[in-house]
Amino acid sequence: MYENLLLEISDGVSTITLNRPQVYNALSTDLIKEITKAVEASVIDTSVRVIVITATGDKSFCSGADLKAGMDGGLTSLGDSLRDNYNPMIKAIRNAEKPIICRMNGIAAGAGMSLALACDMIIANKDAYMSELFVGIGLMPDAGSMFFLPRIIGMQKAFELCSTGRKVYMDEALALGLVTKAVNYENLDETIGELVEYYKTAPTKSIGLMKKVLNQSFNSTVEEIFEQEAQNQDILGKTHDFAEGVMAFLQKRKPKFKGK
Repeated sequence: MYENLLLEISDGVSTITLNRPQVYNALSTDLIKEITKAVEASVIDTSVRVIVITATGDKSFCSGADLKAGMDGGLTSLGDSLRDNYNPMIKAIRNAEKPIICRMNGIAAGAGMSLALACDMIIANKDAYMSELFVGIGLMPDAGSMFFLPRIIGMQKAFELCSTGRKVYMDEALALGLVTKAVNYENLDETIGELVEYYKTAPTKSIGLMKKVLNQSFNSTVEEIFEQEAQNQDILGKTHDFAEGVMAFLQKRKPKFKGK
């Protein structure tokens, strides 16, 4: 079913592992389509409460576009490649009403950095780095980086990182807010595991709608956000998890959320 990634769904967790270590998990057209398909399948699967995106090895999360594959495949329009492949992948991640954690096992460069930034949280190998290296081949960042970066780190710093393509190591990435946590590689799975344990027992519907409204927050007026909060709160007020949460609060016990 998948030739360029591994998909494992177990105990409420979907783990999507990029599996092209021979090219540092570079993004070919086939891999991009498979990531999109795997994310969409994980969203549809009602047993999945949290999604983890990672890659094989400890060197590279994703080195960006597979330029050799693109040239060998006769790529004629970079814009069409974005419209047809990269953008649908990023949209699938951002529109997924489930938490998506990036287990950034190694470097994230070019569109690989965009892929990481599209996730809701990034837990990174502290020995890794990020780089918007597009300028080195005369291009501009794409796959959503031009949207994510100024919102996360501000316009001037975003311009610097985009226009220089320099490496951002994890101490700086953490200080800038580009990653959520940076840990030793040997502690990566433990840290991810703690987050997964939380999210797979959390009120998934609530978190999904939080993500939906947060996505719209920078492009909405405060009045529009007020209305979105009200509309979505009406939806959540009719869920099992709201009733369970209130009952657990009154009974002074831990709630047993079902994600419904």
